[in-house]
Amino acid sequence: MNAAADAVTDWNQRAGEIVVNAKIGPLPAERALAIVQASVYEAVNAITQRYAVQDTKLQAVPGASVEAAVAAANRAVLVQLVPSQQSVIDHVYQAALAVIADGESKAGGIAVGEKAAQAILALRADDGAAAGESYRPFTHAGVYVPTVIPEAPQWMHRNPWLMTQPSQFRPAPPPELGSELWARDYNEVKALGSKHSRERSTEQTAIARFWEEVMPPIYHGIVRSVANMPGREITQNARLFAAVTQASDDGLIAVFDAKYHYGFWRPVTAIRNGDSDGNDATERDAAWLPFIDTPMHPEYPCAHCIVSAAVGTVLQIEIGDSQKPVLTTTSAAAGGVARSWTKLDDFMQEVANARIYDGVHYRNSGKVGSEMGRKIAHLAAEKYALKTK
Repeated sequence: MNAAADAVTDWNQRAGEIVVNAKIGPLPAERALAIVQASVYEAVNAITQRYAVQDTKLQAVPGASVEAAVAAANRAVLVQLVPSQQSVIDHVYQAALAVIADGESKAGGIAVGEKAAQAILALRADDGAAAGESYRPFTHAGVYVPTVIPEAPQWMHRNPWLMTQPSQFRPAPPPELGSELWARDYNEVKALGSKHSRERSTEQTAIARFWEEVMPPIYHGIVRSVANMPGREITQNARLFAAVTQASDDGLIAVFDAKYHYGFWRPVTAIRNGDSDGNDATERDAAWLPFIDTPMHPEYPCAHCIVSAAVGTVLQIEIGDSQKPVLTTTSAAAGGVARSWTKLDDFMQEVANARIYDGVHYRNSGKVGSEMGRKIAHLAAEKYALKTK
């Protein structure tokens, strides 16, 4: 744990590890952590009463322990959403409570943390995440198509945290296949994103491998780089994580709405069928493969890009231009390697570049996804009044 960490950032790291180990997948993990962080904020703010913003109407006993409230909120949500990890959750919970003196303060913190968790769980119980998928592959009767069902087509029907509806920021269609933009993007990913590319540099390959990671903790490490800055207060950090995770979760709702609305082909499909797009500048490569395995959902826009822009923009609004912490996180996909940035813009651009080096996205899709993420981030900043210290 970081020496500068507080209970909110400590538990954020623990919760991320627990959710990853539960192997529930990136989209349910993002939702789960958004519910965790919303509950934590509501519990902490009920005690400190620092901000007017709240989704619940909770009252805490005077002097209630903030640390106990954070622990209780995390435990109550995680046990509900990832019950397979209950023994680990309870172990971490009891260890956190063991260092808090017994008494009314501790009991009061536990009580408000549990109430916050139950309130947020109730608010999100019918958000559509549990709906069954009913994806219908496009085919003709009797004709074989690949039989793996794409990931989470039902996600586009979820109720957002911040947006008015999943399609609020649905972008314009992807480029026309006869356009110069399409040829540019096609040829860039064909060259840089192929499995055995000779044009992708060693550094670009390292970036591609790093951002192959899809679980939310890769972004939360960057958030903790800000949250662990000197002089920050625990309610401020609880609010920051609530804003970031709701923006990220809404980003995935928005991007899956667009993905399944447009159903645009991935590079591996496009490049193997380059002679069918009507564009003389896109030469077919019949055996082309991407550097990483292609995600099982439509290409347009880029999901990593919408999330990175949502996270990065929330952080930019939170800290402004005067504070510049070193931003560091690690990637499980890259074997626990860490990367660092001094500018949020550099981090966000690297993510967009990485998905080209990975061979799974086009540059325009990264640009469009990033624009969507920035818009959603501003909704989070408005809801949580992030410019208020």
